[in-house]
Order: sequence, then C-alpha cells, then structure tokens
Amino acid sequence: MNWKRYSLFAFAILFCLLARAENSAERTKRDFLRMGLSFYEAHDIRILPTAEIKFRDLFEAVEHAEKYILMDYYKFQQDSICGALLEKLRRKVREGVEVRIIFDSFGNKCSDQPLSDTLQARIRESGIQIAAFDPVRFPWINHLMHRDHHKIVVIDGKTVYTGGMNVADYYLHGKPKVGRWRDMHIRMSGPIVQPYEELFWKMWQTPSNSPLQGESIYSSPYKGEAGRGSVVAFASRWPRESPRIMRQTYCACIDNAERLVQIVNPYAMLFGEVRASLRKALERGVRVQFMVSVKSDSKVDDDVIGIEMRKLMKRGAEVYYFGGGFHHSKVMMIDSLFCTVGTTNLDARSLRFDYEVNAFIFDTATTHELQQIFYDDINRHCTLLTPELWKERFPTRRRIRSRIFAISKRFL
Repeated sequence: MNWKRYSLFAFAILFCLLARAENSAERTKRDFLRMGLSFYEAHDIRILPTAEIKFRDLFEAVEHAEKYILMDYYKFQQDSICGALLEKLRRKVREGVEVRIIFDSFGNKCSDQPLSDTLQARIRESGIQIAAFDPVRFPWINHLMHRDHHKIVVIDGKTVYTGGMNVADYYLHGKPKVGRWRDMHIRMSGPIVQPYEELFWKMWQTPSNSPLQGESIYSSPYKGEAGRGSVVAFASRWPRESPRIMRQTYCACIDNAERLVQIVNPYAMLFGEVRASLRKALERGVRVQFMVSVKSDSKVDDDVIGIEMRKLMKRGAEVYYFGGGFHHSKVMMIDSLFCTVGTTNLDARSLRFDYEVNAFIFDTATTHELQQIFYDDINRHCTLLTPELWKERFPTRRRIRSRIFAISKRFL
C-alpha cells in the first residue's frame, strides 16, 4: 500500500472539506486583506432607506455636534433642503463648532440649481469653510475625468453618514421626468469613522485643491468601546493610488458567492470584469437578482443598461425593473451574510475615473434589513424582465442606439 499517496489523498479531502466549511464572507475577507483593505468595527449601523429619514437623522446629528462637522458631497443643490441645512450649520458655527464643506466643481456646474458664487460668498462670511474640489477651468478637459463622487458627513469623529444621496430636494420631492427619486444612506459610529475622516482630510489637502489647505482637526484614533461592533471593510477609490479597487472588491464578493447575489444600482452598464464575475456566478448556479429602474435621468444610459440586463436575463439572472421612480441606490447583498453600501455605480465613470468610497459590512442583521427592503420593492414596485417585456420596452431603434452608445460608455 502506498501510504504516501493515500496521505496526500486524505489531506486533499480534508482541505476541500475545510474550504467548503469557510463561507463566502470569510473568503471575501481574506481576499480583501490580500488587496490591502483595512477592517474596522462599526457600532450602531443604521440603514436610512429614504431621503426623509436620512435628512431628519442628519439634521438631528448636526444639532448635537460639539466640535466639528465635515461634509464632502458631489453636489449641493441650491434649493430648500440645502438652505435648511446651511441655516443649521450657521447656527453651529455661532456656537463654536467648526464646519468644513467640499463639493465637486463639475458636479455643481451640472446641477439643475448650482451653488452660485454669491451664495458661496455668504456661506464663507458666516464662518463656514467651503470650497470646490478641482475647479473646472481652461483647459476644461483636464478637469472632467477624476471627479469627487463622495457623499460623506463626519460629526465629531464619532458618527459618519454615507451612501448614494447628495444634498438636493429632489430626493424628497422627485423630478418631473422620473417621478420619485429613491435612494439609501447609512449611519455608522465607532472606529469605522476614522478612515472616512481621514479620507475627508485627504480630499481637503489634495494638491489639485490649492485653496483647500489646513491642518486636520482629527486628533487620535477612536478610543471608545471595542469588540462590540460589526466588522466593516473600508474601500476608497483614489484614481492614482487605488484605481482598480472597486472593480476588485465587487468581483471578489461576486466570485465568492455560493447561493445569492442581489444588486441595486442605477447605472448598471457593467464594466467588463464585473460583467464576467456575474456570468461566472450564474454558471456556478448562483441565483443573481438585479434591480434597475424603468425610468432614469438619462435615456442613453437606460438603453445601454437594457442591453446589459437582457444579456444577464438570457444567462438566467432575475432582472427586476423598478417602477416606483428612479432607484439611485448603490447596494449589494451576498448570500444573506454581508453587503455593501456606498457611492459606486457599476459603470466606467465610477469604476475607472471618479473618487468613490464603499463600506463592505459583514453583518447579517444589516444585510437582512437591506434584503427586506429589496423584497418589499420587488413585491410593490417591480416587474420581472422577460423576453416579451424586453422586446416591448426596447424596439429596434432603441436597440441600435444602445449598441452604438455602449461603446462610448466603456470609456465615459
């Protein structure tokens, strides 16, 4: 008897059994460590599933701020909700709280109601420090690629808000073109606040922001209670330092899935690597559920997304078209074990160019809460995509247009 051969065979069986015992969450954590991601504890994770809940919660937190408030948003629209927020921030400045705001210059110029130079001057006169990220100026092409797509608020180093919402009242009232504007945010406390605050200061002091200079008021790492929170991986896309990190993290999650992948994303034009991971998951027998909107804020994007969703449907994915307005959320749930909430769209802009940030939350309670919202939306607002429905929604002219624009969307 060849004991060496049998020993190797037994070891191989044991290795396979141990590998099967390790679930998708544990394998994904290991992959994230290889990528160089850091893990943090998060206490009191709260899903903020609507704009009404998000802004009410944020306004209350602002009112209780004692030291500083840091805000980094792609867009502050000059409207009612922005006005209400600025008034609260002015009061906090009068109380001695330091307030700093970053907004993206390009995002502001593309806004329906951009912050005017006059309003920005009045904001500065009130004591709020505010500046545009990478101001768009001649030659304009130099400033159009890597934009600040963050949506972050840090308060006193204790609480962070992040997700898909900018500061604009259409999140509350919708838009005539698409109706209701649906989005989600999260609030977290604990050590996870630290990397978000460090990211804010990195944006504040980036060389392209010459007017945004100043010392960080972040004093020391979180010193609160340890060992009582959920584990969260922090992923930040910095164009020249971590250009592929969002593609890598999304692909790792999907590649490690064993049973179920659920995604809500507004601009699912599916950059190549993510598309390949979804196809491999379907080939493994993983159930893939994807939610996109019937109406979006871009007809061209809608056509390109339709082509991608048809490809997934033909390979066995369940594609749900959300009819309750424009679903702008960026969330994913894997195997009911872990999830991600952040700013990243599944298009070339987010995955190849913009500054983005996502929290990968290894917590079943938070994941189940997101899943319940997902299932409620399916039952109340969604239609399952079928070949017949696709032909009805996408006549020949739209199919031709989508294939033409799909090429450009790989690079824009």
